[in-house]
Amino acid sequence: MAEEKKVGVDLGLNDEEKKTLHHIARTVIENKARKKAVPQFSIDSSRLKENRGAFVSLHKRGQLRGCVGYIEGRGPLHQTIEEMAEAAAFRDPRFTPVAEKELPALEIEISVLTPLRKITDLAEIEVGKHGIYIKKGWFSGLLLPQVATEYGWDRETFLENTCQKAGLPTHSWRDKDTEVYIFSADIF
Repeated sequence: MAEEKKVGVDLGLNDEEKKTLHHIARTVIENKARKKAVPQFSIDSSRLKENRGAFVSLHKRGQLRGCVGYIEGRGPLHQTIEEMAEAAAFRDPRFTPVAEKELPALEIEISVLTPLRKITDLAEIEVGKHGIYIKKGWFSGLLLPQVATEYGWDRETFLENTCQKAGLPTHSWRDKDTEVYIFSADIF
């Protein structure tokens, strides 16, 4: 049976664990939008208690509606998803907070990250597998693996757009004092 080529990597989360993380994200967003208390979640899975970086991306009718995350783990994955779901829906400075009437149209995408790895050979960047984090001085920016795939970018365009996200000139990835990191993610 042929599998479709998926963006990112498989980090070993099973379908039930992915469903649990989606349930947590949706529950947090819906309850906060309705000004209700968020329940405590009972987590048994050891994988969901791992210290991992993760992003929660919200889309509405195919358009980005919010995206916030931690590059590196700052606590159990399930708690990170709780925090990032709320942040993506209500604290992404690029968007107004999600309103209750938007809830039915909201799609939630979760990206669980692998650790960052600094690279010197840009040929290591695989579009469709890697995300990029660029750092130069006080500036830094990150684009998730799925972004390059969604826009049909090649490696160079991906690097240029990551520089732009960092607030740097698009050619900054060529500078010797620019640090380039790659990572991947389990995206669901």
